[in-house]
Amino acid sequence: MKCLVVGHLTRDVIIRGSKIEERIGGGAYYSALALSRFCSPVILTSVGRDFPEKWIEELEGHSIEVISIPSEETTAYELRYFDSNTRKLRLLSRAEDLEVFPEEKYEVVLLNPVAGEIPGALVERVKERFPFVSADVQGFIREPRKGEVMLREIDASFLRGINVLHSDRDEFSYLGMLNPTDVEVLLISDGSNSGTAYYHGKSYSYRPVKLEVPESTGAGDVFLASFSYFYRKCPFIQALKRANAFTALFLKYRHFEFSMGEVNDLAAGILVERSSAVFPQTHGL
Repeated sequence: MKCLVVGHLTRDVIIRGSKIEERIGGGAYYSALALSRFCSPVILTSVGRDFPEKWIEELEGHSIEVISIPSEETTAYELRYFDSNTRKLRLLSRAEDLEVFPEEKYEVVLLNPVAGEIPGALVERVKERFPFVSADVQGFIREPRKGEVMLREIDASFLRGINVLHSDRDEFSYLGMLNPTDVEVLLISDGSNSGTAYYHGKSYSYRPVKLEVPESTGAGDVFLASFSYFYRKCPFIQALKRANAFTALFLKYRHFEFSMGEVNDLAAGILVERSSAVFPQTHGL
């Protein structure tokens, strides 16, 4: 399976109390690592000369190819953590928009922006060219301005026709002109609380595995990527269970070296059932 992940790789400055570290980040990073368990993904991104070469080498070590549009600077975030699930984000710098697309054919394209770098017009072209497209809401609704990250209301009609769309419950309220029936699968997560999935407009509830984890960074990106892969291979409910288990094991270990047997064993105990969930209100509906 040929997979393309689109979005900025980032320099993340992590602050926990008096401890500060810098590491690679971005939704594209975590999504590509998750997909590298199943294929050899390609990342389309934009980074500057300040992006360490060793981070590119790390990705290549996982059989991930990086196609980068030259930029004066790399997208960088400051992430100040207050606990494993609570953080404040500041945008420190931003790389170039992603407006040029590879000519190759891909079976799965995953759009995972972090700072408004994927224009709606590009999404429309991607939907026309490729058979299966997934996307995460996060980077489409962030204001691409330096400073504390602010969210903006958008006309999300350009996301109609997406095969798989992921959002957390708070982010989804910023989308206008979008209904569950506008996408094939809509995943609305709520951290460690029960989430809602819409499959052809029908709602299902699912309960993520309860784990004590050091941090939740990358959870949504891994969930979207793994679900997109499993959904191409097995029925919707089975894919949802496996993606929840796969994400839980990533959060537990903070790596992807666990076995698929462990994933399947954990997935067997995850409850997915039809629900009467009320579709969360969005702007412009």
